[in-house]
Amino acid sequence: MSSDPLVIFTPSGKRGRFPKGTPVLTAARQLGVDLDSVCGGRGICSKCQVSPGYGQFSKHGVTVAPDALSDWNAVEERYDEKRGLKEGRRLGCQATVQGDVVIDVPPESQVHKQVVRKRAEAREIVLNPSVKLFYVEVTEPDMHEPSGDLERLRTALAEQWELEKVTADLHILQMMQPVLRKGAWKVTVAVHLGDQENAARIMNIWPGYYEGTVYGLAVDLGSTTIAAHLCDLQTGEVMASSGVMNPQIRFGEDLMSRVSYSMMNPDGAQEMTRAVREGMSTLFTQIATEGNVAPDLIVDAVFVCNPVMHHLLLGIDPFELGQAPFALATSGALRLRAEDLDLNIHPSARVYLLPCIAGHVGADAAAVALSEAPEKSNDLMLVVDVGTNAEILLGNKEKVLACSSPTGPAFEGAQISSGQRAAPGAIERVEIDPETKVARFKVIGCDLWSDEEGFEEAVASTGITGICGSGIIEMVAEMRIHGIVDAPGLIGSAEQTGSASVFADGRTNSYLVYDGTEKGGPKITVTNRDIREIQMAKAALYSGARLLMDKFGIDKVDRVVLAGAFGAHISPKHAMVLGMIPDAPLEKVTSAGNAAGTGARIALLNTDARAEIEATVRAIHKIETAVEPRFQEHFVNASAIPNAVEPFPILNSLVALPDVTFNTGGGGTGGAGGERGGRRRRRKAT
Repeated sequence: MSSDPLVIFTPSGKRGRFPKGTPVLTAARQLGVDLDSVCGGRGICSKCQVSPGYGQFSKHGVTVAPDALSDWNAVEERYDEKRGLKEGRRLGCQATVQGDVVIDVPPESQVHKQVVRKRAEAREIVLNPSVKLFYVEVTEPDMHEPSGDLERLRTALAEQWELEKVTADLHILQMMQPVLRKGAWKVTVAVHLGDQENAARIMNIWPGYYEGTVYGLAVDLGSTTIAAHLCDLQTGEVMASSGVMNPQIRFGEDLMSRVSYSMMNPDGAQEMTRAVREGMSTLFTQIATEGNVAPDLIVDAVFVCNPVMHHLLLGIDPFELGQAPFALATSGALRLRAEDLDLNIHPSARVYLLPCIAGHVGADAAAVALSEAPEKSNDLMLVVDVGTNAEILLGNKEKVLACSSPTGPAFEGAQISSGQRAAPGAIERVEIDPETKVARFKVIGCDLWSDEEGFEEAVASTGITGICGSGIIEMVAEMRIHGIVDAPGLIGSAEQTGSASVFADGRTNSYLVYDGTEKGGPKITVTNRDIREIQMAKAALYSGARLLMDKFGIDKVDRVVLAGAFGAHISPKHAMVLGMIPDAPLEKVTSAGNAAGTGARIALLNTDARAEIEATVRAIHKIETAVEPRFQEHFVNASAIPNAVEPFPILNSLVALPDVTFNTGGGGTGGAGGERGGRRRRRKAT
């Protein structure tokens, strides 16, 4: 094995060993990492900025020493003096590899920008925001009746609008007197109406009648992406929606990797808190610019996030979430100020964090419950928020159960040999010809299929760069439908499958999707290890759902709702062929889009919904998969494609999956679970 340093790039997950002294930009190019550069490595353009991570990364099996990269050189010093480098950033063309290192490529350094698919879903929402505008006429000061301007403003609010005991922060006092006099004692006041923990409070003040409005943010803080919707609090209109990659990815793609990083590194939790707050500031600046809104007009915000992100946003070490009994610092809703979280919006803006349901079922799952309302459904509804940590709800008017399942990042293209996150050029749709068994595909940014006229010209600007999550799901499902992969997950040989796209790859076989090497592009394949990664992810997802079904005492559900930005792009048929979700009529499998973001918007625009979701969360029964013995049994069964024991009658009526077995080694470990598909005996429920 080579003793050269190991270089790992995030968020792509690509890695390789390089001799000491190799420039980071060179390593990135050789691995096909999406790192920009237009100046030929002369340190002029700054496009190749990277953020190295230091400390122990247990997920990657490396400890990064402080001297893993070369010291700053004269080129970097000069660039920093003239134009400035963000703290911790290096120029990839100047920094050289000296030891094992984990290097994050920030979004602005990527040629193909990440597509953050968390748009605002169209939804009717009752408008009752926590901040409203009030026009008042204030009594002028009188030497015979001395009182402060604030006191007379409070009196006007009480008499004219029945707003009692309104308070004000120092910055309001600092601006109030000239505003009152400019408006001839007639002013418009933005007031946060308060809640059970806080009195009503003046947020802003304008002379005369203010014809503008105030705004709020609904924020979905995910482990992979941070998405926000900027909303007009008077009309409910979404003014702008935007998203960025969560910069914490460089500390680990999945949540437990980040918990591990905080355990292994003394300042790890604080480092991740700083990173996510910086990412938040970037996003808020971006969305305010897109919406043409001054940041100090953003006076309210609602956050939804999983428990680990919840703790790291708040500056709480997630150590306890890394071990049983997975205790939260608090599971209740929180009411804070923007300045508590270093947010670059109005300094007195209020921040509401939805309650968490359990140690690994967070406020994002609560937001999904608020959006989809399973507790109000007559049908038995299974809601699956697909992500690196899938949150699952099952319920109806009778009761609602919830659990989480660690699917990992494979569904987002990570840990897949040709995988990548959603960006222009990534394969997102796949079909395999039943006769030739050759794949055709669509890429993000182009409406044509790869075998249609004009495709090559249409993708010339982006290229064909890899496979994103929805693409790999369809790819593996199509390979199973057309007999290229057997039920245990083994790719057959070219002779066994009748496909010239299959080729020997070491001790196993791989499938060629696209070969762009003649034009300097990548060779995109699906390997048996890729199949295994998808099997593990989908088995975790299905097992969580099946465990809730056990607890409910049922074998089928009435409806399946796929939530989350990724869930919106999953083909129901292909998801069922994989065995990601239980057998159900395809017309009953629907997408809710970014349901967590919708729940956040509901809580932002209707304060009554906050009390509603707090009551709903208290009534949800939480199931902890880590201590449930049947979870592992379901996991083993669900590793087969679609499942080793579940019959899937509805799916079988729609798709005839080939009865093939490619493990001819007489009991070898050719696929998931190490057994032939369909021969596992059903165990009786205990």
